[in-house]
Amino acid sequence: MTEQTAADTAARVEGAAPGGRGTWSVRGRRGRRGLMALALGAVLLGAAACGGNADANAGSQQDGKAGSSKGAATPDGSQATVTVLPGDGATGVDTTGALQVSAAKGKLTKVAVTAKDGTAVDGAISADGLSWTPKGNLRTGTQYSVAATATDSAGKAASRQSTFTTLKPAASAANYGIFNVEQGATYGVGMEVSIRFGKAVTHQADVRHAISVTTTPSVPVEGHWFGSQRIDFRPEQYWAPGTKVTLHLKLDGVKTSKTSYGAQYKDVSFTIGRSQTSVADNTSKTLKIYRDGKLFKTFPATLGDAEHTTYNGKMVIESKEPVVDMDSQSVGLGNAYHIKDVPHGMRLSDSGTYTHGNYWRPLSTFGHVNASHGCVGLHDVKGGGDPSTPAAWFYNHSLIGDVVQVVNSPDKVISPDNGINGWNMAWSQWVEH
Repeated sequence: MTEQTAADTAARVEGAAPGGRGTWSVRGRRGRRGLMALALGAVLLGAAACGGNADANAGSQQDGKAGSSKGAATPDGSQATVTVLPGDGATGVDTTGALQVSAAKGKLTKVAVTAKDGTAVDGAISADGLSWTPKGNLRTGTQYSVAATATDSAGKAASRQSTFTTLKPAASAANYGIFNVEQGATYGVGMEVSIRFGKAVTHQADVRHAISVTTTPSVPVEGHWFGSQRIDFRPEQYWAPGTKVTLHLKLDGVKTSKTSYGAQYKDVSFTIGRSQTSVADNTSKTLKIYRDGKLFKTFPATLGDAEHTTYNGKMVIESKEPVVDMDSQSVGLGNAYHIKDVPHGMRLSDSGTYTHGNYWRPLSTFGHVNASHGCVGLHDVKGGGDPSTPAAWFYNHSLIGDVVQVVNSPDKVISPDNGINGWNMAWSQWVEH
């Protein structure tokens, strides 16, 4: 409609001759503007009524009850359609496998899935552009928003937005992983990250994918499953001093079995301290401490006697206890001993191997006679109050994660899962499982 045609139409409505002069007052001009708008609105309404596409398409984007998310062309006439599953407003959605975005008569160009707290879900559009899937699982009890766009062969875009909420498992279905590292702590060069689950993990590949260990400087770190409830992580060689290590637990929403879910979503960062390793020699009856690979200090020691030999192998200090209650019954040795105040204990195995202070043997024992029940003993005083004794010095200068290697013992090499002693497994075996 031209401006003149609009003016003529307005004039006819007012009863004036088309294009007449001298008939337009200020009031008339206001009326003209209003009537022009009315006339233009009538034309636009007529166009919408004839075509029907714009309103029909916009309506089809919103039609459907909660849980429906059908694709539709957008008002610009795109032939592409976008489908999002689960449907808009869905609740109790599974954290794995339920989220799917697809396109028909076009290709996906953009998909954004975001948790309510703003966290983006990592995913990828397929090579053919017809689908998008998340790279991992979703978190439990979380509302997500989906915004997806597809473009047809003519370059016209169709879009879809929806929201849904994932399921919240019952407390009894939670499967927590208890880990052995603490935020901000400093550990020795042999420290392994060990995670032990409260329930059996049958979906081990999924759980392994949800756990990672990153380092600065970067070094490959691999996990190894010991049975169905424990996974440990370590590099091929001991850590370099000063390495920054972060354990990433992205377990929330991961199915650990058909009936259980992981429950943690957190990072734990720690640092590797100075390099200290030690060698306890069953033959020479000594404990030699090395710093950065060089001999630093030597102490006389006593190892396991002929009936209670000490394991060979590399053993990592997994805990430090200033006083230990040692009862032979707890390690299957009957009533052989019960010493309630063993000083300066550092655990080397789950089965009860320690390095510790020994005050009940004469000083002449150390360096001359192997008289322990399988532990590495160093001279100490009752109560552990003398910092000059070998046991006190070793305790005070050791970190959890330091390695104590026993050599020349007639016993076997300790099992890699008896403590955090995976260094006794070849790297080729470690990375197999």
